[in-house]
Amino acid sequence: MNRRRVTVVAAAVGVIAGATGLGVLAMPAGAGPAPVLPDVSAEALVESVLNAKPAAFGGSVAVNNDLGIPVIAGVPQLSDGASTLRMWTDGEGKLRAQLPGGDSERTFVDDGETAWLWDSAEQTVTKMPHGSFEERKPELKPGEQQAAPADPVTLSRQVVAAVQEYSDVTVDGTARVANRPVYELVLTPKPTEKTVLREVRVAVDSELRVPLRVAVLTNGTDAPAVQVGFSELNVGPQDASLFSFTPPAGAKVSEPESHEPTAEDKAAAEKAITEANPQVIGEGWDTVLAARVPQDALTFLAEGQQGEQRGNGRWQEEGEGREVDVQGLLRQLGKPLSGAWGSGTLITTRVGGVLIADDGRVAVGAVPEQVLVDAIGQVK
Repeated sequence: MNRRRVTVVAAAVGVIAGATGLGVLAMPAGAGPAPVLPDVSAEALVESVLNAKPAAFGGSVAVNNDLGIPVIAGVPQLSDGASTLRMWTDGEGKLRAQLPGGDSERTFVDDGETAWLWDSAEQTVTKMPHGSFEERKPELKPGEQQAAPADPVTLSRQVVAAVQEYSDVTVDGTARVANRPVYELVLTPKPTEKTVLREVRVAVDSELRVPLRVAVLTNGTDAPAVQVGFSELNVGPQDASLFSFTPPAGAKVSEPESHEPTAEDKAAAEKAITEANPQVIGEGWDTVLAARVPQDALTFLAEGQQGEQRGNGRWQEEGEGREVDVQGLLRQLGKPLSGAWGSGTLITTRVGGVLIADDGRVAVGAVPEQVLVDAIGQVK
């Protein structure tokens, strides 16, 4: 499998991880009176979310992004704009997700023993071990090495638990999401927090106590920067056949190489971590993740961006084969910045930014520019 396909596989699985990792998410279900539900305190609602049990469900997920992210070919769910996907889970680790992309579709199935990724455009199937989906989820707490939990409820409650300490948590009435009554839980950064985010609104199912909608809002606007969720939701046991997969006739099946790490592998990994010097700077909403990125990794990312531009007609034949101008391509995505810490490129979105120094230092967080500058100056 070439590097390009590895990137696409990781991106596709990442979309699935994001959709499920936020929990059972849903878009508002349109006009209608707010349901009358028993009063509940914010503390009790958070506690019920933390203690909720995994649920089986299926439905259509709507993804709405307004982040300032360029189009990612084949995976519109990661790009700005509206897109959709379908997903199902049995609540016990089995999963199916279908990601449409233009005239093609990617399907991910974890049957409890094997995970499969089918690309209809390329007519390829990638076979992976059970739990590959779980292994590709982001870690919740900086410094933790274990993978995120497999079920959406556990991940959702860890997110709430991690953020509530640094937030003012309130219940802002009720609503109806995907035809189910919900409480509106609002987490607002405490005044001492330095972040570009204004609040995170979570619609919590009144019966299941699982999140049914998550919207991230930034300072200065009432329009969510990110809103993901089900436009349709069917809670309960799902058709068992959804969690089985047989490669289509004529499909090329590949299986990434896997082996037990040798002493040399472990030493190389430890060296890479030492050289990257990952750091967590700050806490709460203004946490910044910082590290040193090897030059070859920056070159790989730049090659990917260059490839997208070439595919969009912005690069002509003379661009083929020439040495990649990493810093030049980065500056197409952001703005140059310099100071006592050095020089580099700041790439911003509505929910934060990433500062990439020319020497490979990187700082990323949902924070203002100055917080990133202060953080990158602390990277050894």
